[in-house]
Amino acid sequence: MEETSYTCRQTLKTPAPISCLAKGPSDHFFAGSDDGSVRVYNQETLKVVKAIRGLGEVSSVVCMSHNAGGLGDIWVGFNRYALRFTMDTEKVILAKADATLTLELGADNDDVLNELSLNQKNSQLAFCLDSGTVGVVDLSTKQVARMKTSHDNICGTVKFIPDRPSELVSGGYDSSLLHYDFHQRTVLSRFDLGTSPPSSGVSMSPPFILSSAMSPSGILAAGTADGRVWIGTGGEKMSGVSSGTSAKKKRRKWEGLRQDETFMANVGHGPIVALAFIGPRTLFTSTLLGKVTLHEIGGPTADGKLDISPKWTKATTGVHKVNAIIATGGLIIIGGLSESGEGVIDIWEKGSSESKSGDV
Repeated sequence: MEETSYTCRQTLKTPAPISCLAKGPSDHFFAGSDDGSVRVYNQETLKVVKAIRGLGEVSSVVCMSHNAGGLGDIWVGFNRYALRFTMDTEKVILAKADATLTLELGADNDDVLNELSLNQKNSQLAFCLDSGTVGVVDLSTKQVARMKTSHDNICGTVKFIPDRPSELVSGGYDSSLLHYDFHQRTVLSRFDLGTSPPSSGVSMSPPFILSSAMSPSGILAAGTADGRVWIGTGGEKMSGVSSGTSAKKKRRKWEGLRQDETFMANVGHGPIVALAFIGPRTLFTSTLLGKVTLHEIGGPTADGKLDISPKWTKATTGVHKVNAIIATGGLIIIGGLSESGEGVIDIWEKGSSESKSGDV
């Protein structure tokens, strides 16, 4: 199974648990923490070059991609708010007062924002809430559109669909995936994972959807609380992908939730809390306790079957409980907390043998 080997280049420590990670521009990445801070790291030196302090518990960070150099603008989600910050300032440490825009998205203090997502053009910001609500902010008008249908429980993850300018998909603790036309605010399709029994018999946990990832080719992956990953390939763009089938015509809408092009697989013991694609059909999964596995999605075969096969697996070294994983610039970055409850970030790279530890 050891086809692609990653080793720990360095373990970074922070005072509070790492709650989320985000890829940034110009070889930087962002780490949000439970103590209301966001740190900006240089990927080469692994030093903090800028930070935001004094927010509530940070749940999500997304970066607005841009062509010029610099760090650009970011959106930070915490409590029921999303704040926009311009990071290319002389200040090294920013505060809540430095935000250039504040959006109140949750209905009250209990309606916590869980994830933010930006579309490819940086013109729409999607969000999802503890109440199960999914919404989109038009960043040119600041108009907030809430979907007419919500999840029946917490909605923890939301993603835009590549090359579909009005479509997104969300996953919730009601074990459902909902596919929306966000201009019409309506549901286009849905998939209930609660109807998919575990292959090994009895599961102690329901298939709550805890994490999701969208490949550049339009494959959706969702991680569940019962140790499985759900894969939907019905919306895949076939260019450059060898799958044994002829190229699909582009359909009027994304069909990633089509029953006949989905499957579930057991990939770990315990909740699948974080996912990251590093290619059209190459996926990293992480369990809560830090078993990280690289998978390849295969098929469909002649009989129409899809599968997922593990290519490499490794346990985290510093992270005792995982909250986030990202793949950027040849690195795999895993964030969470240590056994003593402090923040930890493992930095993995291909084929490296050195390992260091650093406090930040």
